[in-house]
Amino acid sequence: MKLDFIEQGQGSAVLLIHSTVAGNKQWRKLIEYLSPHYRILAPNLFGYGSTIKWNKERAQTLSDQVDLFRSFFEQNESVSIVGHSFGGSVAMMAAKKYPEKIKKLVLIEPNPFYLLEHYSDPESYQEALNLRDIIKTNATKETWVQAAEQFADYWNGSGTWKKMDQIRREKFAEALKPNFHEFDCVINETTTLEEWRDVLPLNTHILFSEKTVNSIRKIVTIFEETMPNWIFHSYGEGTHMAPLTHPNTVNPIIHKILTEA
Repeated sequence: MKLDFIEQGQGSAVLLIHSTVAGNKQWRKLIEYLSPHYRILAPNLFGYGSTIKWNKERAQTLSDQVDLFRSFFEQNESVSIVGHSFGGSVAMMAAKKYPEKIKKLVLIEPNPFYLLEHYSDPESYQEALNLRDIIKTNATKETWVQAAEQFADYWNGSGTWKKMDQIRREKFAEALKPNFHEFDCVINETTTLEEWRDVLPLNTHILFSEKTVNSIRKIVTIFEETMPNWIFHSYGEGTHMAPLTHPNTVNPIIHKILTEA
């Protein structure tokens, strides 16, 4: 399978897994920040950049995404992982598949929505399903612009779409297309909280915004209530997309976590 990725710097390996729409370019400022001290590996997931598109008839899984870059784990004795949103969910699965390789795990507002069905309230789970249905329905109709408007406003706040110029809207709608399959990953996953607790690092770090969307805040709450050894960091500026909109706030937190013993 063809994998498009950025590799930069020298030192201990740090794997950066991007969010939906953004692609690995979302990490440009973090790569600049970390590459003097670490060897950075930033893959593009299925359908981003020149990485192969998902072409199987069955539903995509988080494990499928991890298989894209399994060579990173085969070639490195230890790897720290930073994952944002969908990339955070992929990062969780990577740590599950290669637990002996994980040095640090940093999850920025991960989106394993399936946990809401079993460990939270029905309204929050329905919120995630509604967003999935927007993507699936508009994809079937090939009305990606309508899907992109609702997606952008959900994650970035009402009115976000209206502030974009036409070129940005077109690029956003095109970049959203892999999310058709990504939602299968985070809705159909079956790993229980107990399994996550047993396999993920005791000192897993969660970064989140107090002002984030309800579905993500409920996922963070689930982890707060069930993962007593995890470490939670609330960043003061930005919301769900803070790694892109407020990198000067988020990146120093990541760097500090990676450098701590």
